[in-house]
Amino acid sequence: MAILTCAATAAMVSSCGEPEPVNKHEMTLESDRLTPEVLWAMGRIGAKTASPDGQKIAYTVSYYSVELNKSQTHIYLMNADGSENTCLTTGADSETDPTFIAEGKRIAYLTDGQLWSMNLDGSDRQKLTEGDPLGGYLFSPDEKKVILIREVPATSSIAPKEEDLPLASGLVINDMNYKHWDQYVTAIPHIFLADFDGKKVSPEAKDILEGEPYECPMLPFGGTEQLAWSPDSKTLAYTCRKKVGVAYASSTDSDIYLYDTTTGKTTNVCKPEGWQEPEMDTTISLQHQAKNQSQVDINAGYDQDPQFSPDGTKLAWKSMERDGYESDRKRLCVLDLKTGTKTYVTEQFESDVDDFAWAPDNRTLYFIGVWHGRCLVYSTNLEGEVKQLAEGNYDFGSIQLMPDAKQLLVSRHSMSAPDDLYLLTIADKSLKQITQENDHLLSQLTFGEVKERWVKTTDGKEELCWVIYPPHFDAKKKYPTLLFCEGGPQSPVSQFWSYRWNFQIMAANDYIVIAPNRRGLPGFGMEWLEEISGDYSGQCMRDYLSAIDDLAKEPYVDTERLGCVGASFGGYSVYWLAGHHDKRFKAFIAHDGIFNTQQQYVETEEMWFPNWDLGGSPDRLPQAKAFTESPHLYVDKWDTPILCIHGEKDYRILHSQGQSAFSAARMHGIPAQLLLYPDENHWVLKPQNGVLWQRTFFRWLDKWLRPTPASTKGEEPKTND
Repeated sequence: MAILTCAATAAMVSSCGEPEPVNKHEMTLESDRLTPEVLWAMGRIGAKTASPDGQKIAYTVSYYSVELNKSQTHIYLMNADGSENTCLTTGADSETDPTFIAEGKRIAYLTDGQLWSMNLDGSDRQKLTEGDPLGGYLFSPDEKKVILIREVPATSSIAPKEEDLPLASGLVINDMNYKHWDQYVTAIPHIFLADFDGKKVSPEAKDILEGEPYECPMLPFGGTEQLAWSPDSKTLAYTCRKKVGVAYASSTDSDIYLYDTTTGKTTNVCKPEGWQEPEMDTTISLQHQAKNQSQVDINAGYDQDPQFSPDGTKLAWKSMERDGYESDRKRLCVLDLKTGTKTYVTEQFESDVDDFAWAPDNRTLYFIGVWHGRCLVYSTNLEGEVKQLAEGNYDFGSIQLMPDAKQLLVSRHSMSAPDDLYLLTIADKSLKQITQENDHLLSQLTFGEVKERWVKTTDGKEELCWVIYPPHFDAKKKYPTLLFCEGGPQSPVSQFWSYRWNFQIMAANDYIVIAPNRRGLPGFGMEWLEEISGDYSGQCMRDYLSAIDDLAKEPYVDTERLGCVGASFGGYSVYWLAGHHDKRFKAFIAHDGIFNTQQQYVETEEMWFPNWDLGGSPDRLPQAKAFTESPHLYVDKWDTPILCIHGEKDYRILHSQGQSAFSAARMHGIPAQLLLYPDENHWVLKPQNGVLWQRTFFRWLDKWLRPTPASTKGEEPKTND
């Protein structure tokens, strides 16, 4: 464990009883190896924005205190070249969502659920709103209006509480969509339109979706990126899936709506006027239905994140073609607001558009997308000519055009570095780093080398794998090696940096890691992506085994000490491989994985997912491969120790899956351990839970992949290991 001294970290509470802020950690490390404590001490860069004149940049950093088991988000302000970087947050409350207002002379921000503003030096803090807590805000370009995101009661699936039984905890549930991600849906976000006079937001705010039981922004992760103001401040574009109950749970069909702030009229720009949605069989994959959808461009899938062109004549957004397929390709759709013509301008790029920005010429757009395991920056024009603007083994996480239109403000990370901010010059593609958030820690650490490796698959294709080596790697030694199984199932194994599934911390514990871009991942064309749908146990599993078998040929890989780990679909992969690995592995770890696909179908909350990926319901399709080859049917072939991890607030894959796998392993005499979190969802977010996750993870691997003489006799791990 790292020995550290913290010059500015939380120290429980001050002498007067007030909570101390969680500030940047200044640490002196005893070792150059990454540890859980050091990982959680790193600052995490979040939102960013440039001033109207391009001279200043405001951004946020979140810091975590393991001791207090909490985090705090701070606002920083710096010159655009990275100089004179100053933290504006001085108290113990998080301050988020900075926006320049008043011609760049002030910064608006959220704290304690309300909207505030301050001078650029942090002085003259003024509270702009009162009332119910805000989940976000968006000023109109003329700053005379502001959109406020607030929750309203939701009763379409869960009945209201009995007024005379205020302490009753029971929920009377009448329809689907009663739970989502990690909460019961008793409230949903709505967008409220309010006037702003430069000093105060009017308390008279109009609910744009008043009386409608629909959420905006969309749960569980939507924010102000799903909203956009027209340049003349007269029109608001917003994202909404106007469905409830079974229809909501079965469909991904969200649309872009235009709201006229003068007349109050709302227009759907994704569907022709008078469009009638066809009836669907909600227990069968939507890919086999609604054939008439191909007759007209109705934007049947996810449509979200609109942005007006600078002159207001066009609207662009990310669009998926097919309903019910949440991992369909995110295309960039451009609508000419005068002619009604839609153009898909990223068809040359056979992968997803993740973030984008308009150029001032109203014809060029910049975007981020994944290709061959790297999320890089590209440009496209209205004719669909795509050009690459960045290169290297990196992931760019977000993009914003600077006011001079010559540079892009971007965040960037890799498997060997957390996020920092950069300026990307469009003309010569040069990059200038303007933050060094974690350099004081990174300078004390030694990271392992990350290498690209292409592996021949069983069907004769090439598979990109990333191999991460331990620091101070010695090719003359033999190392235990881990196969990493990606989740999603359609999430790229790109150059991501994670604070849980972190490859460098695995390498720091002297494990080699191979992370394959197996079948079903974006960035290799649609055929490669879609081969996984309906075939979880097919070629994608053979791709995993091809990767580990190929690396195992290297003399520095100890083939007697191979492990297999993964989360979500990666957890499913672990459970399935546990019954099919032909004794390759000596330890398994599955986090939030699907163990029983039949059980998963009736447990999960977003029903479009099993309908598309599994093919439909097991009662209608009992012979579907997804159900006949479910991992739970092969427990009799399990022969290897397994650690199961699950959160009880995970409503995507219920904790019963992890508990069932653990019970099945133990009842079959397999050494097993269960790490169960009553207060975590599909992720692990609390600092102490995160450290416990890392410690348990490596104790389990060390137990079985670095056995002591006593443990080689097949002794089971102690429960307090």
